[in-house]
Amino acid sequence: MTEPLILLVDDSALVRDALRLLFEETGHRVAEAGSVAETVAACRAERPVVMLLDLTLPDGDGLGAIPLLRAAGVLPPVVVALTGHDDPATVERCRQAGCREVLLKPVATRELLRKVKGWVGESDSGPGDARPGTG
Repeated sequence: MTEPLILLVDDSALVRDALRLLFEETGHRVAEAGSVAETVAACRAERPVVMLLDLTLPDGDGLGAIPLLRAAGVLPPVVVALTGHDDPATVERCRQAGCREVLLKPVATRELLRKVKGWVGESDSGPGDARPGTG
């Protein structure tokens, strides 16, 4: 059985590599994107269950990917913003865009793994999910 996919969206290859290693070492499948355009292409290729989304991307605001994905019918069930900005305006902007949570970089690895496990578990038991539980 194929494990659910996590999409890591960040302009920094170093950040993506570190997160990819963390998730792969703990049994997750991972895809990566470094721009809004790559994010849309990745979600069209295979819809992830969780997308960790950086706000600063070379071709635009990461939050700008959300309406594009929604319009294409490939928005992941869980979108989480990863940002270095914890000001109330940024948090509210993320929430308004549809982010489930806003996590401040650097995120503690145990906390991130715990949260992702919960979000992936939601997808396993979500309505209309034909797959047996994999969590």
